[in-house]
Amino acid sequence: MFYHIWTDESLGIEGGPENVLPVNKMAKKRTKAARKSGVRSGGSAGRGKSVARSGGSKRAAAVDASGKHLVIVESPTKAKTIKRYLGPGYVVMASVGHVRDLPPRNPKGSRAPVPGVNLEDDFEPTYEILSEKRKTVTDLKKAAKQAAEVWLATDLDREGEAIAWHLVHALGYPEEEAKRVVFNAITKAEIEQAFARPRPIDSNKVSAQQARRILDRIVGYQVSPLLWKKVAGGLSAGRVQSVAVRLVVEREDQIDAFVPDEFWKITGVFAIDPRAAGDLGRDWDGWLAQGLEGKARTVKEQVAWLSDNHCIKADLVEFGGKPFKCPNRDRALEAARALGFALDGTHTEEAQKAKGEARFLCRYEGHVESPPPYEVKSIESTRSKSKPQAPFITSTLQQAAANRLGFTLQRTMRIAQQLYEGVDIHGAEGQVGLITYMRTDSTHLSQEAIETARTFLAREWGESYVPTKPNFYSSSNKAAQEAHEAIRPTRVDITPQRVRKDLTEDQYKLYRLIWERYLGSQMTPAEWDVTNVLIVSRPSGRAPEGVFKASGRTLVFDGHYKAVGLPSGENMILPPLSQHQSIGVFQIDPVQSFTNPPPRYTEASLQKKLEEEGIGRPSTYAPIIQTIQDRKYVEQVAPRDRRLRATDLGVVVTRMLTEAFPKVMDVSYTRHMEDELDKIESEDHDWRQMLREFYGPFKANLDQAHETLQHAKAVTEPAPHHCAKCGSATFYRFGRNGRFLSCSTYPECDYAAPIDREGNPLQPELSDIACPICEAGMTRRVGRFGPFLGCENYPACKGILKIDPKKHSVVLPKTPALLTELLCSKCSSPMNLRTSKRGFWLSCSTFPKCRGRTSWSSVEEPTQTALETAWRKHEKANPLPQVKTIDGRVVGDDYVPQIVEADNDSASSDAA
Repeated sequence: MFYHIWTDESLGIEGGPENVLPVNKMAKKRTKAARKSGVRSGGSAGRGKSVARSGGSKRAAAVDASGKHLVIVESPTKAKTIKRYLGPGYVVMASVGHVRDLPPRNPKGSRAPVPGVNLEDDFEPTYEILSEKRKTVTDLKKAAKQAAEVWLATDLDREGEAIAWHLVHALGYPEEEAKRVVFNAITKAEIEQAFARPRPIDSNKVSAQQARRILDRIVGYQVSPLLWKKVAGGLSAGRVQSVAVRLVVEREDQIDAFVPDEFWKITGVFAIDPRAAGDLGRDWDGWLAQGLEGKARTVKEQVAWLSDNHCIKADLVEFGGKPFKCPNRDRALEAARALGFALDGTHTEEAQKAKGEARFLCRYEGHVESPPPYEVKSIESTRSKSKPQAPFITSTLQQAAANRLGFTLQRTMRIAQQLYEGVDIHGAEGQVGLITYMRTDSTHLSQEAIETARTFLAREWGESYVPTKPNFYSSSNKAAQEAHEAIRPTRVDITPQRVRKDLTEDQYKLYRLIWERYLGSQMTPAEWDVTNVLIVSRPSGRAPEGVFKASGRTLVFDGHYKAVGLPSGENMILPPLSQHQSIGVFQIDPVQSFTNPPPRYTEASLQKKLEEEGIGRPSTYAPIIQTIQDRKYVEQVAPRDRRLRATDLGVVVTRMLTEAFPKVMDVSYTRHMEDELDKIESEDHDWRQMLREFYGPFKANLDQAHETLQHAKAVTEPAPHHCAKCGSATFYRFGRNGRFLSCSTYPECDYAAPIDREGNPLQPELSDIACPICEAGMTRRVGRFGPFLGCENYPACKGILKIDPKKHSVVLPKTPALLTELLCSKCSSPMNLRTSKRGFWLSCSTFPKCRGRTSWSSVEEPTQTALETAWRKHEKANPLPQVKTIDGRVVGDDYVPQIVEADNDSASSDAA
């Protein structure tokens, strides 16, 4: 078992154009997998780029580079796009990501703690050609020997520089003779400019990337064995990823420790004609009660109704001459009564799982009765401006795509990569790069990009949308270095609508987002008329006076909203009013509220936090957050709830690593390490010295942790429950499925039960699925292989259905494998015939001991025919039961079981 660090996206290969890329057999296999998953993998060092739909995945013809200029890029699609702009004297080939990396394991006989890094020789690295890239390197070597010159056109960030450096060493080409070219956009002008000004490989960038790679390798390969020893086998750690998990764990701790405070708000609804207040009040109550399908009316619907009926909704801001801040229900009721509220009833209930004052819920129902006179105290109108936002950088693009399009960070970067490398625009233009480089933390726009936007705006929408002077934006990250310009369209005249038919739906959505934000950033501010109205009660005698405040705004000039669209929100349109005008109240509503805990992170907000803390760089945000989910340290709260929470495993690992490596797991130290990597690149700092300063304290902590850390399974925590078997006290323990409840007398008593998020014994939940064997109900349980449905009559009936751990849907029964006479090419055992949505396939019957496979297409046709006949007989002999709900509906494999009832009689006996 070994640990592998990914320093960038692990995204997947698609085949390249036949006249550009030599593709080996391994690449073909990965291409098929990429088509299925929509992602691509760029080699074990990390850089893998998603690419636009290219011209197929067939083996390329041999490339003759004799006397020509050889240009090497990372991606087949990028190669295809660039080739359009270079003359016949150039040959463009793709490396498909990295070709060299540190070896994943030691050579036979070696026991070095970190494969590929000699810790005793000042961290000297040893690189090797990736096994799946040997054929690619052979083809590139041959072309390089034939070529007059070699040009390295990999990406302009650190990893692109490192790929270029690895290429010249893998090809045995003199580094000083290689020509390095970089470009921010794949357009004719940018390509011509780049090739006119080649430069040497930037050794500082290479050193910074090499230092990061070795640093991550040291942490991963030396901390992971500690986790195997102290927690469970198969776990892994990462220098930056583990700190990201810590942020999620600490946020969960903040939420658990939060105790809400009670406060009350009072709102009033007013009619501008006091005589119509009674009728409007009845209409309002009836309209609220007639919500669609029994659902409450939304805020947007309420604002629309009030605007249509010339009414005003306002909040109480002063009472008795003081700001209204009410933490007490009795005081709230007293204030409401003074303002005209008559109590009809009080509804109270206790929320068992809530904490503090939030456990006791109170709701007042009432009506308006004998209210004091109300009048408009003041009307203030001001003109406000809404400035445009800066063009996108990597982080803001990821956040906007997550919030507006529902894209994950990985999905956003994969699509952006496709737009950058080039999309085939049918017609005269062909393969075109649509956006500039998408890994950047700079908001700068070139002078040409600014002038192009201003010209387009003036021509299309008029001079009123063009500011007198261009808009400039400062980067939040002062060390912005991964690219020199913000993300923008390469050509403003390629509008989203113009290329919509040539893009996938995802490509169109993301391109439109980028195009609109770029134009909006160079437009005039939007203008609003904002009106604040104060409404005052005029009670008789000494009754306290109440002041309500209502706000509304009207868009006067759309400005940059012309490009990016109006912001979502519920803006109340206030009816015409005059000072001292009498108005009538028809609803007073005292509402109990509570302070909220800090929100859980989403992918977008966690990425924003990482950026704020200086952790990671544009190229690493997405893989960091994806990795911690893949490793089951962090999970989504629910299938359709994108908020993230730490799993029990994530909590245990984080606390153990924080105890063992307090410095490495510290957010500020991780930020310091990122700064040190920046200094290696920009200030020529010694990368080996940085590693020396890191490794000494790290090794001391590692040695101490191996000696002193207690195993996670030995750690117990008292639980407020009693054993369901013997009545003894219980403890929380940690097992292969997370925390669980265990009898304190174990092993004398073997009681164990899974627990919910609050630590209470988790009772089996009765689902709406009927057992396919006996038709009884099935309960949702968790076993050693994850969630499943088990018959409620167990052990009399052993009916089981698997649950997909990601989709949470039922996994329908499948026809068992058919044993054939074909032999495995690896171990000569018989092969199993199976079927899937893509057709038949063959796998070794000794799996998982042997993982041999045979493609169906490689089987001779007569044998295929015989096996198909045998399979049909096999299916008849093994009919599949239909999976139905309790009420008899047949379900498909995308059906998510519904919980209909909890079994309160017994706790689950499934040990965690």
